[in-house]
Amino acid sequence: MTYDAFVAELARAGLTIREFASLLGMRPNSITNNRKRGEVPDHLAVIAALLSELRLSGVPAAPVFARLGLTKKKPRGAATIGRFAGDKQGTLELRS
Repeated sequence: MTYDAFVAELARAGLTIREFASLLGMRPNSITNNRKRGEVPDHLAVIAALLSELRLSGVPAAPVFARLGLTKKKPRGAATIGRFAGDKQGTLELRS
């Protein structure tokens, strides 16, 4: 599915990208990053289409997501404070 068709499908479902990401426990940037590629992964396209159909049929989706108890995804690439890529950061001394 193209990114534009995906956004249109979300609009039919009555959702913003932020709300969609929140339902799935994702970060909005993880979804909007697909704009560069022009397409979204199939699993996100299927979920958006199903949410749209649920809304058109008058079936609330929130109870389904609540029942699943999805957990938020941890950000990737984040290191602990004072570390970069696993190595302790040294002090940078600048000359004036």
